[in-house]
Amino acid sequence: MTGAWGVSIRQACGLMQIAPKTYRYRSRRPGQGALEARIKELCATRVRCGYRRVHVLLRREGWAINVKRVRRIYSGLGLQLRNKTPRRRVKAKLRDDRAPATGTHDVWAMDFVHDQLAMGGKDPDPDAP
Repeated sequence: MTGAWGVSIRQACGLMQIAPKTYRYRSRRPGQGALEARIKELCATRVRCGYRRVHVLLRREGWAINVKRVRRIYSGLGLQLRNKTPRRRVKAKLRDDRAPATGTHDVWAMDFVHDQLAMGGKDPDPDAP
């Protein structure tokens, strides 16, 4: 905008309603490429390590780093641990592969725990009209 219109940075920032310091801001944070590479190496050798364990290993190696930064980098690299599936769902999956009934008396048993009526009760009220 400043080059095309010949306006000063101050006037351009005034038109866009931002502070000139925002326009001139340069981050002073050092690059974290070496840290990201080291986290990838640690996670490649130790597959079941989470970000907290990686933080402990980095601190032992001499990296002065906060656990929150390790978590941010860890999740940014897509290194989150996969959650284990509960065993009850695994058993339910095994039940799905049963063969369907093809004739009479093929399926004669069923697992039934409880039922609920449309009104919300568990059993019909004998006094209800």
